[in-house]
Amino acid sequence: MSAVIYPTTNLKATETMVLERGEGVYVYDKQGKRYIEGLAGLWCTSLGYSNQELIEAANSQMGQIGYSHSFGGKAHEVGMELADKVAAMVPMDNAKVFFGNSGSDANDSHIKMLRYYFNAIGKPEKYKIISRERAYHGVTVAAACLTGLAPNHTHFDLPFEAMGILRTDAPHYYRGALPDESEAEFVDRIVGNLEQMIEAEGAHTIAAFIAEPITGASGVIVPPQGYYEKVQALLNKHGILFWADEVITGFGRTGNDFGSTTMHINKPDLMTLAKQLSSAYMPISASVIKGELYEAMLEPSAQVGVFGHGYTYSGHPTACAVALKTLQIYERDNLFAHASAVGEYMQAKLRQFAAHPLVGEVRGKGLIGAIEMVANKATGEAFANTAVGAHALQVCQDNGLILRLVGGNCLAFCPPLIITCEQIDEIMSVVATALDAAWQYADQEGLLQ
Repeated sequence: MSAVIYPTTNLKATETMVLERGEGVYVYDKQGKRYIEGLAGLWCTSLGYSNQELIEAANSQMGQIGYSHSFGGKAHEVGMELADKVAAMVPMDNAKVFFGNSGSDANDSHIKMLRYYFNAIGKPEKYKIISRERAYHGVTVAAACLTGLAPNHTHFDLPFEAMGILRTDAPHYYRGALPDESEAEFVDRIVGNLEQMIEAEGAHTIAAFIAEPITGASGVIVPPQGYYEKVQALLNKHGILFWADEVITGFGRTGNDFGSTTMHINKPDLMTLAKQLSSAYMPISASVIKGELYEAMLEPSAQVGVFGHGYTYSGHPTACAVALKTLQIYERDNLFAHASAVGEYMQAKLRQFAAHPLVGEVRGKGLIGAIEMVANKATGEAFANTAVGAHALQVCQDNGLILRLVGGNCLAFCPPLIITCEQIDEIMSVVATALDAAWQYADQEGLLQ
């Protein structure tokens, strides 16, 4: 074993696969075996591997000025151009863009900017943030407090109360509905719970509500129709900002420019972007805020003499150059429309597995989806552990497909946006084999109810 401490890994089960190269939607391990990268790395390599235009963009920028910081009034053209491009794309008025390195630090930056803003307008008590059960918003100390998944909390002693984090219902009808409750009734109930929380805490103490338009790590939860419209109406009524975490759903993933568009979220006040911003070829993130928030921060920063937040690599010119080229490729090649068309094909293929005896629910939008495996198809009872899902995942890997197990026993799908229908068929052929094998394993082990 090497000296690496591996992220989000069982530290007693490391280095089980060593990848050496990639081409298009495929990656190759040290032994030369080829795999379809069915999760686009970590929901991020939208343009696949070995994209020569992105490689050239990085090389060219490094040859010009490989690094320059953005502190103290310094700037560079590629960073300004990228910010303007992002601001023009997002569904937000007069957007302003702060660059970081990851989705986690982008969410941290948002927390700090929210506090800065409300201090600036004389409302220092308005700092709490409502997140949701089963949310994923990162793993830095502040972002992990926003996250609602137990493995990201256990043993870390996170300061939830000090951060002012509140938690409301996950909008997952399949797992959260009461007996005989319709989707509309489910939405009304959980939005009612949200309103009760706001009234109990006091809207004057709550800064924002954060949500992934469609979740990732919790199992690709797609909220029921009407959920976001009712949530936004409630937040507007109480003067609470809507914060869309688009780290996974941004830039074509759901078949539209942003997940907010797909899920009918109207003009978020804040947006978090990363991953597909650069097709993950360089680390870069963006914390985007509407102009009204930025304008309120100008005079306080002048009084202090500095807006005292920023990273050494904020707006790294090489990362900006790669991100800018990525956005240009999306536009030139009409990739969002391609993702929409191939995404419809993928969703149709996924839905065919709904009848499988191991499958409880199939869900997704565009080129992101999940198959949830259950112990009892009739009742939706979950397995006690992830052994069945792990078995399915291993069969996929043995047959040349990389997926990820999320939200218990859910196989997650998130292939590069450049994938073809023929390659989707390759994925589904392997998945069919894996589900059959996992069902047989569950039956043999006495795990089915």
